[in-house]
Amino acid sequence: MSLVVVLCVGMSAKQKQVVTPQLQFDVSKGETRVMTMPDGSKVNYTAYEGMLFVTNVEDSAYQTINVYVPDGATQQIPIFLRTYVGGYMASAASKPQAGDATGRALKEGYVVAIPGSRGRNSTVIAAKTDKKTGIKKGQTIYTGRAPKAILDLKAAIRYLRHFDKEMLGDAEKIITDGTSAGGAMSSLMGATGNNPAYEPLLKAMGAANERDDVFASVCFCPITDLDHADMAYEWLYNGTDSRQQGNPDVLAVSNELKSQFAAYVNGLRLKTPDGTLLTADNYLDFIKHEIIRAAQIAKNAGADIPDSIGFVFNQEAGFGAPPVNGGMTGGMKPQGNKKPDGGMPPMMMPRGGSKKAGEYIIDLDMQKYLNYVVSTQPLKTAPAFDTKGVCEQNASGENEEFGDQTGSSVNFTEYGAAKNGTMLTDAIRENVRLLNPMYFIGEEETDVAPHWYIRHGARDRDTSFPIPLNLALKLQNAGKDVNYLLAWNRPHSGDYALDELFQWIRDITSPGNN
Repeated sequence: MSLVVVLCVGMSAKQKQVVTPQLQFDVSKGETRVMTMPDGSKVNYTAYEGMLFVTNVEDSAYQTINVYVPDGATQQIPIFLRTYVGGYMASAASKPQAGDATGRALKEGYVVAIPGSRGRNSTVIAAKTDKKTGIKKGQTIYTGRAPKAILDLKAAIRYLRHFDKEMLGDAEKIITDGTSAGGAMSSLMGATGNNPAYEPLLKAMGAANERDDVFASVCFCPITDLDHADMAYEWLYNGTDSRQQGNPDVLAVSNELKSQFAAYVNGLRLKTPDGTLLTADNYLDFIKHEIIRAAQIAKNAGADIPDSIGFVFNQEAGFGAPPVNGGMTGGMKPQGNKKPDGGMPPMMMPRGGSKKAGEYIIDLDMQKYLNYVVSTQPLKTAPAFDTKGVCEQNASGENEEFGDQTGSSVNFTEYGAAKNGTMLTDAIRENVRLLNPMYFIGEEETDVAPHWYIRHGARDRDTSFPIPLNLALKLQNAGKDVNYLLAWNRPHSGDYALDELFQWIRDITSPGNN
């Protein structure tokens, strides 16, 4: 298929503008390689690297995709798409790694795709002056500000579909994976499939005229819902000793942001798995029981859960296990009856019988527990994300993300803008929307992935627990298959419990369960 070519601003000699008449994939260009896994086993595969996934290439350092095909792969095998985006920064297409999910995916026999994408720090140098844009020759141009990263990843998905017949692997079974800001990108790939808001931007890039929905999304600790993340953070952590005994100006900001959360979460009209309406009044109890659920799973698998951080255990032998969510039963249970992290599936723990004292967690002091979380890593300041100009703070990475091609940093929340005596422009509001999966789940014009695997560490304070919880609940309320856990005692991290993850992938891709 021939795609329209649109010329862009000239680049430096190091990163030259690349314009191709059409997207290309040459199956004869593969290179055979061998990967040695941590257990010493060998995986033979063929590597296809450096394919451009758009025809109007603004930054050739990042707008490429690498594809790795294990020996024995067929046209029907799933494609595991891993993004290495972190901190909303640029991420070049890289090679699979034996120690993470990409190496494991190859060993499992899946095709692995690793696309690059532009980010808030990607730049090129203008080779000439452009009177239309005001860009001058020699000026540094920031190529990856919002929403460029998700556009690149969508274009990569379209590339895989465009060459589905030529390339082994099934483009109808793409499973995305990412951690942190990469987890946010994975959630966006899963939540925004084929939404028309992205279409003119993708067309201008010369992306393939194909669909960009995916089959499943794996999201580790997603740093997402940025326009509400500050209020959620302060609602959760405002009462900790760290906040209450800290800088009075920061505490005042924390108090203001905390007060905004109730209206937001109440307006979402989310329901827990048993149909209970989730509000600001019962949300903390819901989080408490999600943490109890995760800790009980870990305890069943042999982990030592200390009572010094707020947990309360049964004191008598024969004590029956309580519902894992108190009055809000059901939890975010894993697919089928599989054991998450090696423990028993939630809602299937034995009740009663000759059980030892201390075997079951029956309560949790959330104040004590949140202070424990903060003790493992200091809280972010308030605001946690839209920091620019608030309490005389410098711009955050997220402020840079929503800046423009000149390298500006901007506020992206109404609160942050008001603190600086400004207002959000329509362009900033739209970019914020395009980077938030919460706005697209349930939209008629969007094809949301049917399967979701979401993990957030039970001591990860990089964003607050309500952010991934809201994502999981909204998806579940929309009828999607959601496997969610606040993984016990995990910090901010990803690609862990790979046995569990790949069992889940086997389950959702097995015949009759798609």
